[in-house]
Amino acid sequence: MSENLTGLRREITALGERVAALVSTHAMYPDDARGTAEAALAELEYAERLLGEADDLLGRAQSEQPGPRRPGDDGDRILLRAMFAELSVPVVLLDHDGHIRRINNAGAAQLGSAPGYLTGKPFAHFVDLRRRATMRSWLASVLRGDGPASLESRLAQRGWAEDVHLTLTRLELPTEAQPLVLVAMSPPMSGSEEEGPAPLEPEVEDQVVVLAARRLDVLTRMTRLLLRSAGPGGRGEPLALADAAELLADSYADWVIVDVCDLPTGPDAARRAAVAGPPDAPEELTREVAAAAPRDSGIPGDVLGGGQSLLFPLIEDEGVLGHAASGAPLLAALGAGSLLSVPLRGSRGVRGALTLIRRSNRGSFRLADLGLIEEIGEHIGLALPPRPSA
Repeated sequence: MSENLTGLRREITALGERVAALVSTHAMYPDDARGTAEAALAELEYAERLLGEADDLLGRAQSEQPGPRRPGDDGDRILLRAMFAELSVPVVLLDHDGHIRRINNAGAAQLGSAPGYLTGKPFAHFVDLRRRATMRSWLASVLRGDGPASLESRLAQRGWAEDVHLTLTRLELPTEAQPLVLVAMSPPMSGSEEEGPAPLEPEVEDQVVVLAARRLDVLTRMTRLLLRSAGPGGRGEPLALADAAELLADSYADWVIVDVCDLPTGPDAARRAAVAGPPDAPEELTREVAAAAPRDSGIPGDVLGGGQSLLFPLIEDEGVLGHAASGAPLLAALGAGSLLSVPLRGSRGVRGALTLIRRSNRGSFRLADLGLIEEIGEHIGLALPPRPSA
C-alpha cells in the first residue's frame, strides 16, 4: 500500500510540472492555443485515471481492514485528500443531484470562491444561463451510464465570464449508494463564438470613489429627467418612463424593464410600460420582453404583490422573469448574470416595478446598487400621474 501511494504521489508531482509547463507555453505562444488545449485535455484524462487509482487504493484500504482501524489508515486518507486538494488540474466532484461534493483548490480558484463556500452548491449555478441546459443534459447522460462526456461551456460568476472545456466522468465508489461525477475543467478547444460586450475593468470597478461618483451621476441625470417631464411642456408619463429606462440601460444596466399598475386591483392588472436594452440587442428579443405579462413571472410579480425589493447577485433560477414564446427562459435569452427589482412606490402604495439586468460578463449588482435603484424607483413612483378610480 505504501509503495503504491509513493508512486501515485510521484506521478501527481510530475503531472503538476507538466501542467505548469503547458500554462507557461500558452502564455508565451497564444497562437498555438489549440495544440496546447489538446495536450491539456490529454493531461486531464490522465488526471482522471490517477484519481481513479487513488479511489481504488482508498477502497482497498477500507475493505482490507474490517477490524479496528490502524493509525496508518487515517494517514492514508489524509494523504489522498491532500493530493486531491493540491492537484494542479481544476476538478470538481458532483453528487447524484449535481451538487458539489468536493472541489480542489485549483477548481475553487476557477470558480472564484473558497472550497468551503462552494461545497454543497449546485454546480449548474456557476454555469452561464445559456449553457446550463446543455450541461445538465450531459450530466444526466453521464449519470445514466452512457459514457463520459466532453463539451464546451462557459462559467459566469460575479462579474466575469470564461469559456471552458468540461470533461465529465462517472465514478462508482463502494462507499456511495449513488454514482458520482468527476468534472475536469480545461481551456476551451477553440475560440469563443459568442464574445459579448467586454467585461468591466476590475481595477476601475473596485474603486469605491469611482463607483460612488457613477451612482451620483445616474441619480442626478434621473432627477433632471423627471423634473423636465413633470414641468410645463413635459412629455408625459409614457415618454418619461421610456426615457428613464433608456437612461438606466445606457449608464447602469444592460436591460431595464418598467411595469406599471394603472388600476388599484393588484399585480394582475400590471402592464409592461417600457423596455430598454443594449444597442446590439435584436429587435425581436426586445419585443418578446415587452410582450411578456408581468403577472406570469416571479419577478416583477413578487415585487408588485409584496412591495419588497429583490436582489440576485447570482441568478440561480433562469425562469423568474418568465419565458419567451418558444418556451426558453427570458433571462437565458438575455444572457443575464445578475438582477435587481424594486417597487415604484407612490403616495398611495406600490404603482409598479423597476427591474434592472446585467449580463454575465459585467459586475454583479450589490447592496449599494439596490439602495440607489430603490431611491430612483421611489422618485419615479411619485412622478407617476394619479391613477383613475376602479
